[in-house]
Amino acid sequence: MGQRIKTFLDGSFLEYAQGAFDGWCVYLTRPNKRRRPPKDTEYFQQMQQYAERYGADRIYRDYVRVYDMTGRQADSRVLSSITDIAETYGSDAQEIDIMFSILYMAMIAEERKENTRLGKRIKRLGIHVLLKENRSVGEAADFMRGMSWRRIDALCRERGF
Repeated sequence: MGQRIKTFLDGSFLEYAQGAFDGWCVYLTRPNKRRRPPKDTEYFQQMQQYAERYGADRIYRDYVRVYDMTGRQADSRVLSSITDIAETYGSDAQEIDIMFSILYMAMIAEERKENTRLGKRIKRLGIHVLLKENRSVGEAADFMRGMSWRRIDALCRERGF
């Protein structure tokens, strides 16, 4: 078991635990299911589906609100704010809360990577490519594969972050 960060009304919870690279791997445990780390492609797919339902601009804008609150440590006030944002989505509130909370925790993990030059911006670029540039889930997930940090940094700067 790792460090439990957030528990949801249905009993699902998110935690950090040891992953392949460090102790900052995000794990999702759902009631009666095995604990596992969500993949980028899974939450990108979910974001794309919600963008079709609620509009890419709204999903991206709410994601950026979470991004702007993200630092190097999980903060209970930010986790509560994410729940408040998610509650504006009606019947999808819990799934959106889980999705944005996973992203929040993944961005914290990026911020904590040793010698990072990109931090949380790496996630934002993938989500920007998905929602604002209308690329497929696969393209967005693989977009930066093999790129140098300098190239990724330049792409982030071009997009204003």
